[in-house]
Amino acid sequence: MPALTMPGRRGALRGPGGCGSCLGVALALLLLLLPACCPVRAQNDTEPIVLEGKCLVVCDSSPSADGAVTSSLGISVRSGSAKVAFSATRSTNHEPSEMSNRTMTIYFDQVLVNIGNHFDLASSIFVAPRKGIYSFSFHVVKVYNRQTIQVSLMQNGYPVISAFAGDQDVTREAASNGVLLLMEREDKVHLKLERGNLMGGWKYSTFSGFLVFPL
Repeated sequence: MPALTMPGRRGALRGPGGCGSCLGVALALLLLLLPACCPVRAQNDTEPIVLEGKCLVVCDSSPSADGAVTSSLGISVRSGSAKVAFSATRSTNHEPSEMSNRTMTIYFDQVLVNIGNHFDLASSIFVAPRKGIYSFSFHVVKVYNRQTIQVSLMQNGYPVISAFAGDQDVTREAASNGVLLLMEREDKVHLKLERGNLMGGWKYSTFSGFLVFPL
């Protein structure tokens, strides 16, 4: 780096690079002025950088198509779109219904949480807004004995996990399971009734999921 000269008290900082090097000079001076209590961290480090009481979290520098803001320096700051969570419940008392007989989709009619609005209540399908690791769980209750149900969690039309409830002497038996899934952007997840008649809604049956962390 070429030496800087200071002609006088009123002189300006100069260098052979002219004005083109002004940004580099300014950044170098900024780093020199940082207090010892404010360490400078690598671009991909997720620890915050504190400047005069302001907190800047520097995130992944890779460009993304999910709403992250990328500066001219290649720094990508994740926005609130990274917050994704939903939880839905059933208040109806019978499934399959006339509509679900065609697809055997288990429909939910009340949303308790839908951060990001990525769970569509009408279709009861969750659509991933970005690539990441997601957590899903379901708890589906049958009311009457001598009933057998099998429920699968479907990702893009294929079963990933299943749950079974078939005790002939127990009422209000639940089929439940949970899983972590690697999902791509716009992957879809829903519940399918593979076998039997699902009896009993009354808000005993739930379907929930959330984004654990993006990739």
